[in-house]
Amino acid sequence: MNYKANSPEAYIEQLPDERKKVISKIRESINSNIPKGFEEQMSYGMLGWLVPHSIYPDGYHCDPKLPLPFINLASQKNYIALYHTGMYADQKLYDWFVAEYPKHCSSKLDMGKSCIRFKKMDDIPYDLIKKLCSKMTVKDWIALYEKNIKKK
Repeated sequence: MNYKANSPEAYIEQLPDERKKVISKIRESINSNIPKGFEEQMSYGMLGWLVPHSIYPDGYHCDPKLPLPFINLASQKNYIALYHTGMYADQKLYDWFVAEYPKHCSSKLDMGKSCIRFKKMDDIPYDLIKKLCSKMTVKDWIALYEKNIKKK
């Protein structure tokens, strides 16, 4: 779903009540555990945590005017989506998450390479999200991005 908002707070305010609580709790889980240097802002119509141009002037290879994305969070029609591009670039991190998920959540993992879909609002592994968000620093993400994703 596409919400028109210019701030994370405005985005959350537009959500249905049951989604406001969940998105707010995931947002707090990310904000309280993501390493210093990432900035929260709106990105692609979603909540985003990015590497600002002040740290990485090259920006995102698809559009260098945009800061380098890292995590996005969105309320979609049938689920909440958490996009973690670090898992896309780091197979070890991806494998760790897939192995840990059943220890924290009773529902089956519904995931693409970087997108985790939460369909049950009462079965979201907040503690696992906290751990995931703390596992990669800005420096780590830039190095992985340049090695695995950025076009040379």
